Amino acid sequence: MNIQDQLKAISQLDISGYGKDFLLTWDKSDDEIKATLYLAELFKEMHKQGLTYKSFDAGLALSIFRDNSTRTRFSFASAANALGLEVADLDEEKSQIAHGETVRETANMISFMTDVIGIRDDMFLGEGNTYMREVAEAVQTGYEEGTLHQRPALVNLQCDIDHPTQSMSDLAMLKHTFDSLDNLKGKKIAMTWAYSPSYGKPLSVPQGIIGLMTRFGMDVTLAHPEGYGLIPDVVDLAGKQAVASGGSFSVSNDMTEAFQDADIVYPKSWAPYDVMGQRTELLKEGDKAGLKSLEQEALANNAKYTDWECNEEKMAATKDGKALYMHCLPADISDVSCEKGEVSKSVFDRYRKDTYIEASYKPFVVASMMFLGRLNNPIEKLSGLVNNSKKRF
Repeated sequence: MNIQDQLKAISQLDISGYGKDFLLTWDKSDDEIKATLYLAELFKEMHKQGLTYKSFDAGLALSIFRDNSTRTRFSFASAANALGLEVADLDEEKSQIAHGETVRETANMISFMTDVIGIRDDMFLGEGNTYMREVAEAVQTGYEEGTLHQRPALVNLQCDIDHPTQSMSDLAMLKHTFDSLDNLKGKKIAMTWAYSPSYGKPLSVPQGIIGLMTRFGMDVTLAHPEGYGLIPDVVDLAGKQAVASGGSFSVSNDMTEAFQDADIVYPKSWAPYDVMGQRTELLKEGDKAGLKSLEQEALANNAKYTDWECNEEKMAATKDGKALYMHCLPADISDVSCEKGEVSKSVFDRYRKDTYIEASYKPFVVASMMFLGRLNNPIEKLSGLVNNSKKRF
């Protein structure tokens, strides 16, 4: 679709209940998910054509990263900059948080002139999304009490439960690959665990995939070795959504079986749910010896499954041997970034460009979430942007 067609498609969706925050994809209605996706595509097309979609003359976009990040960190900064917001990063070690400042106080102090807050908090199972909701509640109260002139929008840049900017970018890639959301119906996607020589990778990427793709009539298979399950509530949600959308959801303990006739494969390592729970408690207690012991135990367990690698043999079993390989990056590439990893060098090299395109949607997805969450009349503002846009240079 051209830009005007994209604008029309967005304007026909019901986003009246979109709200200020994007914390979980399953908090959003189908129309709200589509609006986020379509707007990201529109912004990407405008950027491709060299058109500006600057929406703010001033304002702050504040990021709080409690874990390392490349793609998401720079996507947040790029999105904010494109919308006209200045980016600031809260370094908690240099703030009064280290001295016991409460979440409520911190949230209000950083929000006096802030339009958007992006938070990445994926290290602590059971706490990341909870922290985001505490911040959301605090700024809402601050706004209602008149402390804050505006209520900042919150964007989940990855938590313990979901990674919505990633899964929405993945959905955009699938729409791009198969031409429409309707064409995703009946397509098989295998979200599988894969071997990695590290142990602490969060659960949020596989949970994000099964929590979003089951809404579009896809046949979703979650595959992992025994003991590497995800948060049970998210797995239950995926099953219910699959039934409602006319798709299917299944769990397998065989990677090769999951790849059979798959249209899309997403081999990605994650730590077992129980291990992440233990890790969270040890991190909170500052038990370095306990963490080291847990790491050694988890790595030894991982080593039992080095054959869980996405290689040419497994890819040959996919639909016509040509399934789309997806990854959130960085992938553990065998004989490149590690001796043995998630994916063989030959498979990754063949799909490298595809994974880069997949990642390229994220700045526009983040911008879409910011735009729809922060503006009171986003469609009216969007119409003005599209009809009066100027060249960036």
